[in-house]
Amino acid sequence: MASPASTDRAPALSDLWLPVQARALALVLHGGAEQSRRPVNGTSLSWHRARVLARTVASEVNESGVGVALLRYCVKGWNASPGREPDPVVDARWALGELAACHGLPVVLVGHSMGARTAVAVADHPSVLGVVALAPWLPNDDPVAPLAGKVLRAAHGRKDRITSYDATAAFVHRAQHGADAELTDMGDLGHYLLRGARAWNRFASCGVEKILTDR
Repeated sequence: MASPASTDRAPALSDLWLPVQARALALVLHGGAEQSRRPVNGTSLSWHRARVLARTVASEVNESGVGVALLRYCVKGWNASPGREPDPVVDARWALGELAACHGLPVVLVGHSMGARTAVAVADHPSVLGVVALAPWLPNDDPVAPLAGKVLRAAHGRKDRITSYDATAAFVHRAQHGADAELTDMGDLGHYLLRGARAWNRFASCGVEKILTDR
């Protein structure tokens, strides 16, 4: 399957930790900015943070047969515009198509910040069982419909000054009408998954395993 060609560079599944007999996959989606056409490259802090997260999650779940893949977007921004899906959503749909074609396994999406917003938007893909959302960016007017019949496990810290705990709580409440949705309060943790990294990593790993077990 070809990569989308509408932006500056192609998206890539930049890392893949795959056990010999995989039973499922976790696709990790990194954060970004509301608007930016700058390409995601090796200097991107959001991608680097997600790479550390993905590697750590893989060390926890590979033994139970769960592979982990990391998507690198074309560009850094959400870049919403009328009549087309935001850039990372296009990239995530491409990645899910690639994983379905190559592996045909159920997928749990793990997203941080804009990556969590992206994960929710593509949760309607048939291979997706659920979403683990870390410090998510979930505006009040974003639809919950893609989560219908799926699982959402969100975690947010009260000292997050980049995205809103209250907005996440409101989104989870709306999602509960059609999805199995829960919010975990991460207390005094902030946005970037640095302080309390062990707790964030554990939430992500356990969230992936729990969704796969319950589904």
